[in-house]
Amino acid sequence: MPRTFLRRWASLRWKIAALAAATACLVAVAVGVLVHLWTAQDVRSRAEARAFNAVYSAMDVYRRTGTLADGAELDPAELPVGLRHPADGERHTAYDGLVEGNVGPSYWAAQRTGGPGSPVLAVRVNLGPELSDVPRLDVAMAGASLLALALAVPLAGYGASLLARRLGRVAETAGRISAGDLDARTGPAKGGDEVAEIAATVDAMADSLSQRLRAERQFTADVAHELRTPVGGLLAAVDLLPEGETEDLIRRRVRDLRGLVEDLLEVSRLDAGAEQPLRARVPLGDVVREAVARTGFTAEVSVRDAASVETDPRRLERIVGNLVVNAHRHGAAPVLVRVEGRTVVVRDHGRGFPADLLREGPRRFRTGAAERGTGHGLGLTIAAGQARVLGAELSFANANDTGADDAGAVVTLRLPG
Repeated sequence: MPRTFLRRWASLRWKIAALAAATACLVAVAVGVLVHLWTAQDVRSRAEARAFNAVYSAMDVYRRTGTLADGAELDPAELPVGLRHPADGERHTAYDGLVEGNVGPSYWAAQRTGGPGSPVLAVRVNLGPELSDVPRLDVAMAGASLLALALAVPLAGYGASLLARRLGRVAETAGRISAGDLDARTGPAKGGDEVAEIAATVDAMADSLSQRLRAERQFTADVAHELRTPVGGLLAAVDLLPEGETEDLIRRRVRDLRGLVEDLLEVSRLDAGAEQPLRARVPLGDVVREAVARTGFTAEVSVRDAASVETDPRRLERIVGNLVVNAHRHGAAPVLVRVEGRTVVVRDHGRGFPADLLREGPRRFRTGAAERGTGHGLGLTIAAGQARVLGAELSFANANDTGADDAGAVVTLRLPG
C-alpha cells in the first residue's frame, strides 16, 4: 500500500497538479503582496496631497481672517521635528508613523505664517481609517486566491489526466512491442503536440522493427528449409560409408547438423506464432520422469504433491528435455529435477547463468559465456518459446542468488492452472 500510494503521487498527473497548485499559490502571493503595497502607497500619496492642499487653504484663511480652519494648528507639540523649521513661504510634508489611540499613522504638512521666527501652521491628516481597510482587502485577496486555487487544481489535474492517459497508451504500446507483439500500434493521435509526435515515432519504430524481425524470421525459416534436403541426402550418403571411426564421426556430425536444422525450423514456427497446443490432462510427475529418461542423461527426479495438469504433453516433454540437456552440456552434475504442484525446477551445479541471460533472457546462437560450454543457444530459446505456447512461465536464476550455499543454474517452469 505505501508503494502504491507513492507511485500514484509520483505519477505525471499529480506532478502537474502539484506544479499548477504551486504556481497558483505563487501568483496569488505575488498579486496579494503587490496589491497590499500598492494600496498602502496609494493611501499615503492621497493623504500627502490632502495635507498639502489643506495647508494652502488654511494659510489663506489665516492670513485673511486670523483664524484657523480645516483642523490647522499653530506649532503643535506633535509636529515632526523635520517640519518645525520650514523655509519661509514653502510648504513641506512629512510622514509620521506614530499611533496614539485612534490617531495615526499620519501625514503632516506645515508652512511658516510669516518671516523667520513666526509660528508654523500645520495640518495633520490621519491615515488610520483608510489603512484599516488594507487588512480587510488582504483577507478578500486571500479568499479569492483560495477560490482560484480550488478551481485551478482540479482543472490542472483533469488536463494532466488527459495527458497521462495519452502517454499511458504510448507506454502500453511500447510494452506490448517489447513483449513480442509486433502488431501493436498506438494509432493516430489527436493534436499536433509532442505526445502525438512520440506516438507516431513509436509506431514508426514498431513498423521498422516488425519488418526487420519478420525478415530475420523468414530468413531463418528459408535457410532451415533449404538445408533440410541436403542434410537428408548426407544422412543417406553416410549410410553407404564403410563402418569405422571415420563413418561414426561423420554420422555424428551430420546428425548434429540435422538436429540444428530441426531446431531452426522449430524456432521459426514459434516465432511466427504458428504453433498451437494439443491439450490433454496428464500427471505432471510421470510426464517429467519420461522426459528426463528420453534425454539419455542422468538426473535426480523428486516428485512431491504433483498435480494433474491440462497441457500439451509433447511440448512439456520438449521443454523439460531441453532444460535437462542444457544443464548437462553447459552446467555440471548432479542435475536435480524437482516437481511440486504445477511447478518444475531444473538445477545443475555448474557456474550458473551469465548476467546478460538473466537480464535479457535466452537468445538464439548465444550461449552467454565460454564457461557455460559450446552450443548454438537454441535449447533455452526453444524451451522459452514452447512455454509461451503453453501459457507457462519460464524463469532463470542462479542458486547462490536465491540463498543457496553453492552455485548452479536454476530454471523454474510454472504451468498455468
